[in-house]
Amino acid sequence: MDFRLMGLDSPFLHTLHHVMDATDDNADKSFNAPTQTYVRDAKAMAATPADVKEYPNSYVFIIDMPGLKSGDIKVQVDDNVLMISGERKRDEEKEGAKYLRMERRVGKFMRKFVLPENANMDAIAAVCQDGVLTVTVQKLPPPEPKKPKTIQVQIA
Repeated sequence: MDFRLMGLDSPFLHTLHHVMDATDDNADKSFNAPTQTYVRDAKAMAATPADVKEYPNSYVFIIDMPGLKSGDIKVQVDDNVLMISGERKRDEEKEGAKYLRMERRVGKFMRKFVLPENANMDAIAAVCQDGVLTVTVQKLPPPEPKKPKTIQVQIA
């Protein structure tokens, strides 16, 4: 499938399409195929949409997470990368009940965001309310302009 014809010519979709083709049973085994972990992570990232807003003093990441408890969500920062991950598990079936339709997504989810250099790694807050996770990353204050250094001239 050519994503460019559908107006979806993004590097992520191109990579995901390439990964999906590489996992085909008929693929050449000598091809340096991505690991199963990479494929799983790529699928989890593609299925986890997010909104990102910039305010004068902060960056805000908003992700819908209906039905998840705070213990099911992990928010981490490592080397200027914000990673939000977790897992939605299927409800346990009660005796005599069976699914007639299952449309809600279950399984792992993950998103990674490279934070800008002015992100304050020590001022990050995460709140999950009404099924919406909001992660706020405060900005560092702008650096003060450098003042010229005055050197006192000595008389010899």
